[in-house]
Amino acid sequence: MSREAILVAGLMAAYAASLIVWLLGALARRERVSQASVWIFAASLVINTAIIGMRWVEAGRAPFKTLYETLLFYPWCVAVVTLVLLGLYRLRVLIPLSAAACLAGLAYARMKPDVEIVNLPPALQSAWFVPHVVTYFIAYAALFTSFALAILALVRPQWRSQREEAGFADYAHRSVEFGFMALTLGLVMGSVWGKFAWGDYWAWDPKENWALVTWLAYLVYLHGVYIKGWRGRPGMVVCVLAFVAVMFTYLGMNLLPSASGSLHVYQ
Repeated sequence: MSREAILVAGLMAAYAASLIVWLLGALARRERVSQASVWIFAASLVINTAIIGMRWVEAGRAPFKTLYETLLFYPWCVAVVTLVLLGLYRLRVLIPLSAAACLAGLAYARMKPDVEIVNLPPALQSAWFVPHVVTYFIAYAALFTSFALAILALVRPQWRSQREEAGFADYAHRSVEFGFMALTLGLVMGSVWGKFAWGDYWAWDPKENWALVTWLAYLVYLHGVYIKGWRGRPGMVVCVLAFVAVMFTYLGMNLLPSASGSLHVYQ
């Protein structure tokens, strides 16, 4: 087993420990035990950062090209966004959900390991590569937290935070707002990059089309909350369904017959 494989296995164990410790603290109603899960989760982020850094040095480029590499990077983004929300709103309840998402991503990565380091094709050797990918994955992470909070809002609609009079639906909405801004910025950067690399801002590539579908889904949600009757449960259902579009854009688009000709298929 390679050093990277050992570190990934250790990272999975760390995220799993964070999840288990949080559940034990919640069941025992021990505040200190639940707090320990936060520190374990933060330590997991440190390990995740080290793995990405090692991969970056080994590849001699940003490790965001292959599916395996993005499956290492996405948990990092989820962990960062989760800890930011924890610091802002004390949403410790996100820890087990985020840890579970990170575990799922890493487990899938273990199933799809790279056989060798893939070199970047000329079109990806661009200054737009890193900011575009990072912005998109931060958006995906923020939209995951909105999805998780929307699920909690549907399960416990009466919950209110002790810090402010806000419920899960309110925090889900804030996550969508941030995620949508990042999604929009990523979409714009991708269009500009496409113009420089391929001569067109938009090529109606399957990945581009599904990125647009995802963007429109959240646009519908953000406009819908201003319609009477959309706030609360209906809005949260739309928020959950919109994240399905995110996951299809990220992982499911490759299943389409037209994906074989896409310029954005992960290797």
